[in-house]
Amino acid sequence: MSAPALSVSHVSKEFTLYHNRAMALKTRFLGLFHADKRQQRERFQALTDVSFDVGQGQSLGLLGHNGSGKSTLLQVIANILTPTSGHVIARGRVAPLIQLGVGFNPELTGYENVFLNASLYGFRNREVRKRLEAIVEFAELSRFIDSPLKHYSSGMQMRLGFAVAVHLEPDIVLADEILSVGDQAFQEKCLAKIAELRRNGMTLLLVSHSPDQVNKFCDYYIRLDKGRVIEEGRITHKDARPAATPNVRLVHPPETRGK
Repeated sequence: MSAPALSVSHVSKEFTLYHNRAMALKTRFLGLFHADKRQQRERFQALTDVSFDVGQGQSLGLLGHNGSGKSTLLQVIANILTPTSGHVIARGRVAPLIQLGVGFNPELTGYENVFLNASLYGFRNREVRKRLEAIVEFAELSRFIDSPLKHYSSGMQMRLGFAVAVHLEPDIVLADEILSVGDQAFQEKCLAKIAELRRNGMTLLLVSHSPDQVNKFCDYYIRLDKGRVIEEGRITHKDARPAATPNVRLVHPPETRGK
């Protein structure tokens, strides 16, 4: 069996939160210049011992309520956040559809930002030029591509960010709530593009609140709650071809097994 496209091994993520006890305005002002002993630290465990492998061309849905750890996990996999413990191995080029437009320069034109954003994925200019027309057409920004990005709406920036990511032939796509991109017509266009990439063998991790969306695009799912895997399963598609040998390994931390 070939090596998995993605391996997540015993990943935990802890944040430190800082709080100040109630104090007078004068005391708060003085605290800007002197450390205040009343500042309290609180540890917040966002992820606990999460492990799974995803095979080449497979897709995994991440389900859970707000605050369950889905987006944090995706950011760890995308190397945006560093895990407190554990590790992630991604085999292939990763396109994180997480914070679309991050890395754009508002003073540069849309055209220039395409090259800038693509460089973050490791693409050279000559590779981007081959895909430039398709990127601009998909984003529906032909009239604005030579305008500075600071004149774009947030929706236009997200459309451009999505178009760049999906047209660079990624091996692995990390998608966080892709239905939030643009209006409904453009959302459907994005979903159709994701489906096309899936047919071409792309590996997908999809964060969604919608079980229907996960059922449509994914082969497997895991459900997170308070940073732990509490449920896992294989999705049976009514119109799917016969199931291949399972190519995803899901491992619960010991204290959650059997729940």
